[in-house]
Formats: sequence, C-alpha cells, structure tokens
Amino acid sequence: MRTVNYGVIGLGFFGEKHCEALATLPQVNIYALCTRTESRLAELGEKFGADKTFTDYNEMLADPDLEAVSVVTMYDQHKEPAIAALEAGKHVLLEKPMASTLDDCQAIVQAAAAAPGFFMVGHICRFNPRYAAAKEAIAEGRIGEIVSMYARRNIPAWVGAGVLPKIGPIIGDGVHDTDLLLWYSGAEIVSAYAQTVAVRGLANPDIGWTMYRFDSGATGVLENVWFLPDSTPFQIDERMEIIGTEGSVHIHETHPNFSVLDADGWHCPDTTYWPEIRGELWGALPKELGYFVNCVATGQPPTVITPGESMAAVEACLAAERSAASGQLVEL
Repeated sequence: MRTVNYGVIGLGFFGEKHCEALATLPQVNIYALCTRTESRLAELGEKFGADKTFTDYNEMLADPDLEAVSVVTMYDQHKEPAIAALEAGKHVLLEKPMASTLDDCQAIVQAAAAAPGFFMVGHICRFNPRYAAAKEAIAEGRIGEIVSMYARRNIPAWVGAGVLPKIGPIIGDGVHDTDLLLWYSGAEIVSAYAQTVAVRGLANPDIGWTMYRFDSGATGVLENVWFLPDSTPFQIDERMEIIGTEGSVHIHETHPNFSVLDADGWHCPDTTYWPEIRGELWGALPKELGYFVNCVATGQPPTVITPGESMAAVEACLAAERSAASGQLVEL
C-alpha cells in the first residue's frame, strides 16, 4: 500500500494522540504539523519527525504534497480549518463533535459535499469492537425492535476540571452515545429533555442527564457525570444497555475489565481507546485513523459514518443543552 502524506491541525492533548496513533501506521508519513504555539510545534515536530511545520493552517494546506489532515482544534474552532482543508482538496478527518453550532455543521457538510476529498468525523466509539459488535447484533435482528436505550459515560472530577472551561458534558461526552443510539436505532430524535448540575461554578456544568424520544417510539437516557471522586481508579466509567422486544445488548467498558493493585492502590488503565503497549498506541484510535488512511490510499470513500449522521448527533446534544438551560422539553 502506498504512503499517505498526512498532517495534523491542532496539537493539544488529542492532537498529540492523533500523532501517536498515526506514527503506528506504516502507510502514513507524518508530513506536516500545525499549531499557533511555536514551542509546542517545535516539540512535536521533532518528536514525530514531521517534514514540515506551520503556525498558519492556510500555508500548510497550500502545500500540494499534503494529502490528508486531521483537524483537532477545539470544537468551536472546527469550521474554518475544516472548510479550508476541504476547499484545498485535502481528505479531512474532523474530530467530534463536528462543530459547536448547527449552522457551522451545515456549512461543513455542504463544503464536504462539494469537495473532491473524503470527509469523516472521528466518532471513535464506532471503532470500539464492543460497540461495533453491538451494531452487528442489532442489525441482524437478534434483539427485535429497540424500545429503550441507556448510556453512561462518567469521568473523575480532576479530568472534568481540565475540560469544563471549554465544553460541557452533554456535547462533550454525550455526543458519543447520542451518535451510537442513533446508529443502533436507525431512528431520528424528535425531542430532548435534560437537566444539569453545576457543582464547582466552572464555565459549564459538571453533570448532565438527558432523555431523548425517538420517532420510532423508543426512549433513550444519557448519564454524563464529570464529577466522579478524584480517587476513582479509572478515567472513564462507560456502560450501555439496549433493550429490544426480543432481547438486549449490554456493554461494560473500562472498569473492571482490567485492574492492577500496587502500593498506591487500585488502577484500571484504558484497554480500549489508546492504550500504550510495547511502546506504541493500540486500540480504537489507531483503528479509526487506519481506516481513514486506508480509504485515502485505496480511493474508497469512508462509509462507517456519514456527515449527516454526525450532524444529527450534534443537533440532538445542542437541543438537550437548550432544554437544560430553559427547563423545558425541546422538540427537534
């Protein structure tokens, strides 16, 4: 398979994770990196052996040898670099959530439809083998018609404190499970009711609970608590339950599927999304990026998720946030 010249725009925590995952893929050349922070650019440019580094993504996208990019800026800064990359003819993997407003999502979807390059939003859970296996079981009709769905995605308070100044729990983590519930049910969300709890007075509430009604008649509930005790021995408590008329699907991630007890107590490291094993990243993130790069290398458009599906998840989460702010049911 041929080598793809790949770039990353945005080099925060998750931009670096993209680089680490890309570095494990033999068909990828980390060709270009871009961030406005020059010290960070120099550090990661050297770490990953990037051919070129940029502080302006427009200059980066003008390079004809660059084929594909990950856009890993903050979600309220997705629109401009994503559209610029699409208009420059690059293949674009945009991190979730697609954008912070429905207008921005629609602009990105329109740009993707008009662009020659491939476009995919990075909904990593679709590359988690357990969630993917659940989709297959549901698609095979093994649980009948879905009537109830529940998802839990909670993190310790110390993790939430680093993120809450920028994004809230419903759109920040609830978008994962909103996407999965839409994917599994094949239905549309027609209303959202949510409540939030602000514990620490940060820019966004610490806790969000959401209830969706689907046009199929099914109901779905999301639990997003970014305030687990700091002593929690894992960084995510992730569970899902899908109830059908003829059966059910149950997913229990992270704790307690792998635990280590040492002198400092219990630890439950990630084994799913980006665990480091033998000095390299394994898991769903390299799988997701590998899938996208393979699409680029072979000329086959990505089909695991469509732009419209990603936008639908954002639309529902934004409706839930409006519901929490108003105390009223919001219809979509």
